Amino acid sequence: MGSPDGVSRRSHRFRRPLALVAGVVAAVTIAGLLPSWWCGRDADAWFRGDPGRVRALAEESVAFESADDQQRAHGSGGELTGMWGLIAHQMIALGLAQISLAHPEWRDRYAPVATRAAAKTLLPEMRPVFTAAWHGEDGVTVPDSGNGHAYLSYPALALGMARLVDPAFPPDLAARQDALVASYERRLLASPTALIDTLPGEAYPTDVAAVAAAIAVHGRATGADHSAVLAHWARQVRAVQIDPGSGLVLQRMGADGRAHDAPRASGTGLAAYFAGFADRALAEQLATGLFREERSVLGFGAIHEYGGGSDGPGDIDSGPVILGISVSATAFALAPARAFGHRDVFTRIFRTTDLTGLPLRSGNRLRFANGGAIGNALLLAFLTSGPELAR
Repeated sequence: MGSPDGVSRRSHRFRRPLALVAGVVAAVTIAGLLPSWWCGRDADAWFRGDPGRVRALAEESVAFESADDQQRAHGSGGELTGMWGLIAHQMIALGLAQISLAHPEWRDRYAPVATRAAAKTLLPEMRPVFTAAWHGEDGVTVPDSGNGHAYLSYPALALGMARLVDPAFPPDLAARQDALVASYERRLLASPTALIDTLPGEAYPTDVAAVAAAIAVHGRATGADHSAVLAHWARQVRAVQIDPGSGLVLQRMGADGRAHDAPRASGTGLAAYFAGFADRALAEQLATGLFREERSVLGFGAIHEYGGGSDGPGDIDSGPVILGISVSATAFALAPARAFGHRDVFTRIFRTTDLTGLPLRSGNRLRFANGGAIGNALLLAFLTSGPELAR
Protein backbone atom coordinates (compact mmCIF):
# COMPACT_ATOMS: atom_id res chain seq x y z
CA MET A 1 0.00 0.00 0.00
CA GLY A 2 1.20 3.52 -0.70
CA SER A 3 1.62 6.11 1.96
CA PRO A 4 -1.19 8.61 2.68
CA ASP A 5 1.01 11.36 1.25
CA GLY A 6 1.39 9.45 -2.02
CA VAL A 7 -2.35 8.91 -2.33
CA SER A 8 -2.92 12.62 -1.70
CA ARG A 9 -0.41 13.61 -4.40
CA ARG A 10 -1.98 11.25 -6.96
CA SER A 11 -5.46 12.56 -6.13
CA HIS A 12 -4.24 16.12 -6.60
CA ARG A 13 -2.75 15.24 -9.98
CA PHE A 14 -6.11 13.81 -11.11
CA ARG A 15 -8.08 16.80 -9.86
CA ARG A 16 -6.00 19.30 -11.83
CA PRO A 17 -6.84 17.96 -15.35
CA LEU A 18 -10.46 17.42 -14.33
CA ALA A 19 -10.68 21.03 -13.20
CA LEU A 20 -9.10 22.15 -16.49
CA VAL A 21 -11.61 20.12 -18.54
CA ALA A 22 -14.48 21.46 -16.47
CA GLY A 23 -13.22 25.00 -17.01
CA VAL A 24 -12.97 24.50 -20.77
CA VAL A 25 -16.46 23.00 -20.90
CA ALA A 26 -17.84 25.90 -18.87
CA ALA A 27 -16.10 28.46 -21.10
CA VAL A 28 -17.37 26.81 -24.29
CA THR A 29 -20.88 26.61 -22.86
CA ILE A 30 -20.86 30.26 -21.89
CA ALA A 31 -19.38 31.25 -25.25
CA GLY A 32 -22.14 29.30 -26.98
CA LEU A 33 -25.03 30.52 -24.85
CA LEU A 34 -24.07 34.13 -24.17
CA PRO A 35 -24.41 35.43 -27.77
CA SER A 36 -27.82 33.78 -28.24
CA TRP A 37 -29.01 35.16 -24.90
CA TRP A 38 -27.74 38.64 -25.68
CA CYS A 39 -29.14 38.76 -29.22
CA GLY A 40 -32.46 37.30 -28.10
CA ARG A 41 -32.98 39.52 -25.06
CA ASP A 42 -35.61 41.64 -26.90
CA ALA A 43 -37.23 38.82 -28.87
CA ASP A 44 -40.08 38.19 -26.46
CA ALA A 45 -40.87 41.89 -26.25
CA TRP A 46 -41.11 42.14 -30.05
CA PHE A 47 -43.18 38.96 -30.20
CA ARG A 48 -45.64 40.49 -27.72
CA GLY A 49 -45.65 43.82 -29.57
CA ASP A 50 -44.05 45.84 -26.78
CA PRO A 51 -45.28 49.42 -27.32
CA GLY A 52 -41.94 51.03 -26.46
CA ARG A 53 -40.01 49.09 -29.09
CA VAL A 54 -42.74 49.31 -31.72
CA ARG A 55 -43.05 53.05 -31.34
CA ALA A 56 -39.28 53.59 -31.43
CA LEU A 57 -38.96 51.77 -34.77
CA ALA A 58 -42.04 53.55 -36.10
CA GLU A 59 -40.47 56.91 -35.24
CA GLU A 60 -37.41 55.98 -37.29
CA SER A 61 -39.66 55.50 -40.33
CA VAL A 62 -41.52 58.73 -39.61
CA ALA A 63 -38.17 60.55 -39.58
CA PHE A 64 -37.24 58.92 -42.91
CA GLU A 65 -40.52 60.01 -44.51
CA SER A 66 -40.13 63.55 -43.13
CA ALA A 67 -36.62 63.83 -44.58
CA ASP A 68 -37.93 62.50 -47.88
CA ASP A 69 -40.73 65.08 -47.86
CA GLN A 70 -38.26 67.89 -47.26
CA GLN A 71 -36.01 66.80 -50.10
CA ARG A 72 -38.95 66.63 -52.47
CA ALA A 73 -40.17 70.05 -51.34
CA HIS A 74 -36.78 71.49 -52.28
CA GLY A 75 -36.79 69.74 -55.65
CA SER A 76 -33.82 67.51 -54.92
CA GLY A 77 -35.66 64.21 -55.25
CA GLY A 78 -36.44 61.70 -52.54
CA GLU A 79 -34.29 59.62 -50.26
CA LEU A 80 -34.82 56.50 -52.40
CA THR A 81 -36.18 55.92 -55.89
CA GLY A 82 -36.65 52.96 -58.18
CA MET A 83 -37.53 49.53 -56.86
CA TRP A 84 -35.93 50.13 -53.46
CA GLY A 85 -37.89 53.34 -53.04
CA LEU A 86 -41.10 51.55 -54.01
CA ILE A 87 -40.54 48.82 -51.43
CA ALA A 88 -39.36 51.18 -48.68
CA HIS A 89 -42.38 53.48 -48.91
CA GLN A 90 -44.76 50.53 -49.28
CA MET A 91 -43.43 48.73 -46.22
CA ILE A 92 -43.48 51.92 -44.14
CA ALA A 93 -47.12 52.44 -45.11
CA LEU A 94 -47.95 48.84 -44.19
CA GLY A 95 -46.05 48.92 -40.92
CA LEU A 96 -47.55 52.21 -39.75
CA ALA A 97 -51.03 51.06 -40.74
CA GLN A 98 -50.55 47.79 -38.86
CA ILE A 99 -49.46 49.77 -35.81
CA SER A 100 -52.50 52.02 -36.14
CA LEU A 101 -54.75 48.96 -36.16
CA ALA A 102 -53.05 47.48 -33.12
CA HIS A 103 -52.87 50.84 -31.27
CA PRO A 104 -55.83 53.05 -32.28
CA GLU A 105 -54.61 55.67 -29.81
CA TRP A 106 -51.61 56.25 -32.12
CA ARG A 107 -53.64 56.54 -35.30
CA ASP A 108 -53.57 60.34 -35.43
CA ARG A 109 -49.77 60.21 -35.37
CA TYR A 110 -49.11 57.42 -37.86
CA ALA A 111 -52.06 57.16 -40.27
CA PRO A 112 -51.26 60.42 -42.13
CA VAL A 113 -47.63 59.32 -42.55
CA ALA A 114 -48.84 55.96 -43.87
CA THR A 115 -50.91 57.83 -46.46
CA ARG A 116 -47.96 60.01 -47.52
CA ALA A 117 -45.72 56.97 -47.85
CA ALA A 118 -48.37 55.06 -49.84
CA ALA A 119 -48.88 58.00 -52.21
CA LYS A 120 -45.16 58.03 -53.03
CA THR A 121 -45.35 54.44 -54.31
CA LEU A 122 -47.32 55.79 -57.27
CA LEU A 123 -44.61 58.25 -58.35
CA PRO A 124 -43.18 57.50 -61.83
CA GLU A 125 -39.61 57.45 -60.51
CA MET A 126 -40.47 54.37 -58.45
CA ARG A 127 -41.05 52.14 -61.49
CA PRO A 128 -38.77 53.05 -64.43
CA VAL A 129 -37.45 49.48 -64.71
CA PHE A 130 -40.98 48.10 -65.02
CA THR A 131 -42.20 50.78 -67.41
CA ALA A 132 -39.18 50.17 -69.63
CA ALA A 133 -39.77 46.41 -69.54
CA TRP A 134 -43.32 46.98 -70.81
CA HIS A 135 -41.95 49.07 -73.72
CA GLY A 136 -42.90 52.38 -72.14
CA GLU A 137 -46.40 51.40 -71.03
CA ASP A 138 -47.11 52.76 -67.55
CA GLY A 139 -49.56 50.53 -65.70
CA VAL A 140 -50.72 53.41 -63.48
CA THR A 141 -51.84 55.58 -66.39
CA VAL A 142 -53.23 52.60 -68.36
CA PRO A 143 -55.01 50.55 -65.66
CA ASP A 144 -57.15 48.67 -68.20
CA SER A 145 -54.15 47.41 -70.17
CA GLY A 146 -54.22 43.77 -71.10
CA ASN A 147 -50.71 43.44 -69.68
CA GLY A 148 -50.11 42.20 -66.16
CA HIS A 149 -48.19 44.93 -64.30
CA ALA A 150 -48.44 42.85 -61.11
CA TYR A 151 -45.75 44.99 -59.46
CA LEU A 152 -48.40 47.70 -58.99
CA SER A 153 -49.92 45.47 -56.33
CA TYR A 154 -47.34 47.00 -53.99
CA PRO A 155 -48.78 50.53 -54.33
CA ALA A 156 -52.32 49.12 -54.38
CA LEU A 157 -51.80 47.32 -51.07
CA ALA A 158 -50.07 50.29 -49.45
CA LEU A 159 -52.91 52.57 -50.50
CA GLY A 160 -55.48 50.12 -49.18
CA MET A 161 -53.90 49.85 -45.75
CA ALA A 162 -53.54 53.64 -45.46
CA ARG A 163 -57.15 54.02 -46.59
CA LEU A 164 -58.21 51.55 -43.91
CA VAL A 165 -56.74 53.58 -41.05
CA ASP A 166 -56.73 57.21 -42.24
CA PRO A 167 -60.09 59.02 -41.94
CA ALA A 168 -58.67 61.82 -44.11
CA PHE A 169 -57.54 59.53 -46.94
CA PRO A 170 -57.69 61.67 -50.12
CA PRO A 171 -60.51 60.88 -52.60
CA ASP A 172 -58.16 61.03 -55.59
CA LEU A 173 -55.96 58.30 -54.07
CA ALA A 174 -59.06 56.25 -53.29
CA ALA A 175 -60.15 56.52 -56.92
CA ARG A 176 -56.74 55.36 -58.15
CA GLN A 177 -56.78 52.40 -55.78
CA ASP A 178 -60.32 51.53 -56.90
CA ALA A 179 -59.16 51.47 -60.52
CA LEU A 180 -56.12 49.29 -59.78
CA VAL A 181 -58.12 46.79 -57.75
CA ALA A 182 -60.91 46.58 -60.34
CA SER A 183 -58.32 45.92 -63.05
CA TYR A 184 -56.57 43.25 -60.97
CA GLU A 185 -59.85 41.55 -60.14
CA ARG A 186 -60.70 41.24 -63.84
CA ARG A 187 -57.21 39.94 -64.71
CA LEU A 188 -57.12 37.34 -61.95
CA LEU A 189 -60.58 35.99 -62.73
CA ALA A 190 -59.62 35.74 -66.42
CA SER A 191 -56.44 33.75 -65.62
CA PRO A 192 -57.00 29.99 -65.23
CA THR A 193 -53.83 29.78 -63.12
CA ALA A 194 -54.52 33.00 -61.14
CA LEU A 195 -51.13 34.22 -62.35
CA ILE A 196 -50.51 37.56 -64.05
CA ASP A 197 -47.23 38.91 -65.32
CA THR A 198 -44.97 41.30 -63.45
CA LEU A 199 -42.59 41.50 -66.42
CA PRO A 200 -43.39 40.35 -69.95
CA GLY A 201 -43.60 36.56 -69.84
CA GLU A 202 -42.69 36.39 -66.13
CA ALA A 203 -45.19 35.90 -63.33
CA TYR A 204 -44.13 35.88 -59.69
CA PRO A 205 -46.47 34.13 -57.24
CA THR A 206 -45.21 36.51 -54.54
CA ASP A 207 -46.34 39.57 -56.48
CA VAL A 208 -49.68 37.93 -57.21
CA ALA A 209 -50.08 37.28 -53.47
CA ALA A 210 -49.67 41.04 -53.06
CA VAL A 211 -52.38 41.49 -55.71
CA ALA A 212 -54.71 39.31 -53.64
CA ALA A 213 -53.76 41.23 -50.50
CA ALA A 214 -54.58 44.55 -52.18
CA ILE A 215 -57.96 43.22 -53.28
CA ALA A 216 -58.75 41.86 -49.81
CA VAL A 217 -57.78 45.06 -48.01
CA HIS A 218 -59.82 47.09 -50.51
CA GLY A 219 -62.80 45.00 -49.48
CA ARG A 220 -62.19 45.76 -45.82
CA ALA A 221 -61.81 49.47 -46.50
CA THR A 222 -64.84 49.83 -48.79
CA GLY A 223 -67.15 46.93 -47.97
CA ALA A 224 -66.88 45.58 -51.55
CA ASP A 225 -67.35 41.82 -51.94
CA HIS A 226 -64.23 40.28 -53.51
CA SER A 227 -64.80 36.75 -52.23
CA ALA A 228 -65.05 35.12 -55.66
CA VAL A 229 -61.69 36.35 -56.93
CA LEU A 230 -59.94 35.63 -53.64
CA ALA A 231 -61.29 32.07 -53.59
CA HIS A 232 -60.13 31.56 -57.20
CA TRP A 233 -56.67 32.86 -56.33
CA ALA A 234 -56.31 30.64 -53.24
CA ARG A 235 -57.40 27.52 -55.16
CA GLN A 236 -54.87 28.10 -57.91
CA VAL A 237 -52.04 28.87 -55.50
CA ARG A 238 -52.58 25.43 -53.98
CA ALA A 239 -53.10 23.72 -57.34
CA VAL A 240 -50.44 25.38 -59.50
CA GLN A 241 -48.05 27.63 -57.62
CA ILE A 242 -46.89 25.51 -54.64
CA ASP A 243 -44.27 22.81 -55.14
CA PRO A 244 -45.81 19.70 -53.54
CA GLY A 245 -42.47 18.30 -52.40
CA SER A 246 -41.16 21.29 -50.48
CA GLY A 247 -44.30 23.30 -49.78
CA LEU A 248 -42.58 26.38 -51.19
CA VAL A 249 -43.95 28.51 -54.00
CA LEU A 250 -42.15 28.51 -57.31
CA GLN A 251 -40.18 31.73 -57.56
CA ARG A 252 -40.96 32.54 -61.19
CA MET A 253 -43.55 31.07 -63.54
CA GLY A 254 -45.27 31.68 -66.81
CA ALA A 255 -48.87 32.84 -66.61
CA ASP A 256 -49.65 29.43 -68.14
CA GLY A 257 -48.45 27.78 -64.92
CA ARG A 258 -45.10 26.50 -66.17
CA ALA A 259 -42.18 26.80 -63.78
CA HIS A 260 -39.36 29.19 -64.74
CA ASP A 261 -37.45 28.79 -61.48
CA ALA A 262 -37.12 26.52 -58.46
CA PRO A 263 -39.28 26.55 -55.33
CA ARG A 264 -37.60 29.09 -53.06
CA ALA A 265 -37.95 30.37 -49.53
CA SER A 266 -37.54 34.10 -50.22
CA GLY A 267 -40.60 34.18 -52.46
CA THR A 268 -42.53 31.94 -50.09
CA GLY A 269 -41.73 34.04 -47.02
CA LEU A 270 -42.91 37.28 -48.60
CA ALA A 271 -45.91 35.52 -50.14
CA ALA A 272 -46.87 34.20 -46.68
CA TYR A 273 -46.83 37.76 -45.35
CA PHE A 274 -48.98 39.07 -48.21
CA ALA A 275 -51.32 36.08 -48.11
CA GLY A 276 -52.00 36.89 -44.47
CA PHE A 277 -54.04 39.90 -45.61
CA ALA A 278 -56.24 37.76 -47.84
CA ASP A 279 -56.46 34.12 -46.70
CA ARG A 280 -55.16 33.13 -43.28
CA ALA A 281 -55.32 29.37 -43.91
CA LEU A 282 -53.27 29.66 -47.10
CA ALA A 283 -50.78 31.99 -45.40
CA GLU A 284 -50.29 29.43 -42.64
CA GLN A 285 -49.76 26.69 -45.23
CA LEU A 286 -47.04 28.75 -46.88
CA ALA A 287 -45.49 29.49 -43.50
CA THR A 288 -45.33 25.77 -42.72
CA GLY A 289 -43.34 25.14 -45.89
CA LEU A 290 -41.09 28.09 -45.11
CA PHE A 291 -40.31 26.95 -41.57
CA ARG A 292 -39.20 23.53 -42.85
CA GLU A 293 -36.24 25.36 -44.38
CA GLU A 294 -35.05 26.75 -41.05
CA ARG A 295 -31.53 25.85 -40.02
CA SER A 296 -30.33 26.66 -36.49
CA VAL A 297 -26.97 26.74 -34.75
CA LEU A 298 -26.44 27.69 -31.09
CA GLY A 299 -29.90 29.20 -30.87
CA PHE A 300 -29.62 31.33 -34.04
CA GLY A 301 -32.06 30.55 -36.85
CA ALA A 302 -31.86 31.22 -40.59
CA ILE A 303 -33.79 30.12 -43.67
CA HIS A 304 -32.35 27.98 -46.47
CA GLU A 305 -33.28 29.45 -49.85
CA TYR A 306 -33.78 26.48 -52.17
CA GLY A 307 -36.18 23.63 -51.52
CA GLY A 308 -37.08 20.40 -53.23
CA GLY A 309 -33.48 19.37 -53.85
CA SER A 310 -32.77 22.50 -55.90
CA ASP A 311 -29.81 24.79 -55.61
CA GLY A 312 -28.70 28.08 -57.07
CA PRO A 313 -27.18 31.52 -56.51
CA GLY A 314 -28.53 34.55 -54.77
CA ASP A 315 -30.32 37.34 -56.61
CA ILE A 316 -32.29 40.52 -55.94
CA ASP A 317 -35.12 38.50 -54.40
CA SER A 318 -33.11 36.33 -52.02
CA GLY A 319 -30.32 38.74 -51.19
CA PRO A 320 -26.93 37.13 -50.64
CA VAL A 321 -27.09 33.34 -50.33
CA ILE A 322 -24.33 32.10 -48.02
CA LEU A 323 -23.98 28.33 -47.57
CA GLY A 324 -27.50 28.05 -48.90
CA ILE A 325 -28.92 30.56 -46.40
CA SER A 326 -30.94 33.50 -47.73
CA VAL A 327 -30.67 36.85 -46.01
CA SER A 328 -34.06 37.98 -47.33
CA ALA A 329 -35.92 34.75 -46.55
CA THR A 330 -34.61 34.89 -42.99
CA ALA A 331 -35.99 38.40 -42.48
CA PHE A 332 -39.27 37.57 -44.21
CA ALA A 333 -39.83 34.65 -41.82
CA LEU A 334 -40.29 37.04 -38.89
CA ALA A 335 -43.74 38.08 -40.14
CA PRO A 336 -45.46 34.67 -40.36
CA ALA A 337 -43.64 33.44 -37.26
CA ARG A 338 -45.19 36.26 -35.24
CA ALA A 339 -48.56 36.23 -37.01
CA PHE A 340 -49.08 32.51 -36.42
CA GLY A 341 -47.66 32.35 -32.92
CA HIS A 342 -44.43 30.42 -33.57
CA ARG A 343 -42.56 31.91 -30.65
CA ASP A 344 -39.55 29.57 -30.84
CA VAL A 345 -39.01 30.16 -34.57
CA PHE A 346 -39.48 33.89 -34.11
CA THR A 347 -36.95 33.98 -31.28
CA ARG A 348 -34.26 32.10 -33.23
CA ILE A 349 -34.77 34.24 -36.34
CA PHE A 350 -34.83 37.43 -34.29
CA ARG A 351 -31.48 36.54 -32.70
CA THR A 352 -29.96 36.38 -36.17
CA THR A 353 -31.64 39.66 -37.12
CA ASP A 354 -30.31 41.33 -33.98
CA LEU A 355 -26.79 39.96 -34.56
CA THR A 356 -26.56 41.05 -38.20
CA GLY A 357 -28.79 44.13 -38.07
CA LEU A 358 -27.04 45.96 -35.21
CA PRO A 359 -30.00 47.72 -33.53
CA LEU A 360 -29.15 51.19 -32.25
CA ARG A 361 -31.26 53.41 -30.00
CA SER A 362 -31.03 57.18 -30.33
CA GLY A 363 -33.46 59.29 -28.32
CA ASN A 364 -36.98 58.09 -29.09
CA ARG A 365 -35.91 56.24 -32.25
CA LEU A 366 -34.64 52.74 -32.96
CA ARG A 367 -32.93 51.66 -36.17
CA PHE A 368 -31.12 48.60 -37.45
CA ALA A 369 -27.84 50.10 -38.60
CA ASN A 370 -26.89 47.45 -41.14
CA GLY A 371 -30.19 47.48 -43.01
CA GLY A 372 -30.38 51.12 -43.96
CA ALA A 373 -33.73 52.70 -44.78
CA ILE A 374 -35.01 49.71 -46.75
CA GLY A 375 -34.06 47.27 -43.98
CA ASN A 376 -35.78 49.36 -41.31
CA ALA A 377 -38.90 49.66 -43.47
CA LEU A 378 -39.06 45.91 -43.99
CA LEU A 379 -38.52 45.15 -40.31
CA LEU A 380 -41.18 47.68 -39.34
CA ALA A 381 -43.71 45.74 -41.43
CA PHE A 382 -42.57 42.25 -40.45
CA LEU A 383 -42.10 42.86 -36.72
CA THR A 384 -45.60 44.36 -36.45
CA SER A 385 -47.38 41.79 -38.61
CA GLY A 386 -50.17 40.12 -36.70
CA PRO A 387 -53.19 37.85 -36.96
CA GLU A 388 -55.64 40.75 -37.12
CA LEU A 389 -54.83 41.40 -40.80
CA ALA A 390 -56.87 38.65 -42.49
CA ARG A 391 -60.52 38.54 -41.48
